[in-house]
Amino acid sequence: MAHDTELYPLDRIVRAQKAAADAGLDALLVSPGPDLRYLTGYQALPLERLTCLVAPAAGEPFLVVPLLEQPAAEASPAGALDVEIVGWRETEDPYALIASRLPSAAAGLRRVGLDNHMWAEKVLALRSALPGVEQELAGEVLGALRMRKSAAEVAALRAAGAAIDAVHDAVGEWLRPGRTEREVGKDIADAILAAGHETVDFVIVGSGPNGASPHHELSDRVIQAGEPVVVDIGGTMPSGYCSDSTRNYCLGPAPADYLRAFGVLRAAQTAQCESIRPGITAERLDAVGREIIAEAGYGEQFIHRTGHGIGLETHEEPYIVAGSARPLESGMAFSVEPGIYLPGLYGARIEDIAVCTEDGGERLNLTSRDLRVL
Repeated sequence: MAHDTELYPLDRIVRAQKAAADAGLDALLVSPGPDLRYLTGYQALPLERLTCLVAPAAGEPFLVVPLLEQPAAEASPAGALDVEIVGWRETEDPYALIASRLPSAAAGLRRVGLDNHMWAEKVLALRSALPGVEQELAGEVLGALRMRKSAAEVAALRAAGAAIDAVHDAVGEWLRPGRTEREVGKDIADAILAAGHETVDFVIVGSGPNGASPHHELSDRVIQAGEPVVVDIGGTMPSGYCSDSTRNYCLGPAPADYLRAFGVLRAAQTAQCESIRPGITAERLDAVGREIIAEAGYGEQFIHRTGHGIGLETHEEPYIVAGSARPLESGMAFSVEPGIYLPGLYGARIEDIAVCTEDGGERLNLTSRDLRVL
């Protein structure tokens, strides 16, 4: 596999090593998952056998892999990096192998950062293999790198946005009275793959009262005429970058009280998207929409944060939430998805992925945000 040096630059491990040193960490230990893919381009299988990138703050990084996975690692973009790939045999202890190649606590190894998704059994095995060494989460160090997207990453997210937009454009082909949410969801999932995604990450079809549950997903409920339906869908592209977009549909004329709530939501989401710019804090961007929704009397019905960062994971930093004073910076990509949920009746959520630019913001989902009456 060729290494896409624009999307997965060759110097990412070096930048991570410097960031680790600046944070007072002596090494980063990164197992399969989005952090490993970010650093190396290698989408390793998460197995009981240990795969682990070891990146000392000072020293040469190396990638420990099971011997039977070594050909796959070498064929991946990691094979193009200046990183030794160390295969271990079934009879070897990979944790001891790592310990043998790092200084001991007595020789100066004091703090290591572990990727946030590392399995607990591997965390504990590394703790035993590196006695006296303090373990910390590497998420803050790696997250600071990952949340500032390069132009190539933004382009990958833009392509993901266009692919999921194509699916929303076609939802009217499948969403109709008499079908179950699950039946509609299967058609949508097929379309997500047909639009160019490598995997389907989630399909939410929340009809009628099910729309009041933000993470409802699918059920065997039969969709009725006149009902509002929340459709929130996303997948992962071959690039590794994710899509996520929510639109709202109604099977015939919508109830008047729903239309009022939806109009408030539409105004709030639009105002939030128009407020994106470098320097605005995450909590202020959340408040822009929350204040509009609360003023209209729906404040208690907006029950989640405004949004989440997106990239190699659907949910990552930065989170657009009250209490986060993080100022937005150019290159940060995140969802803008306020919602109004009336239990027992219906819900509505409008979601776009947006990226903060040097002088404002760019929406990456371009289908109409209006209620689509089928």
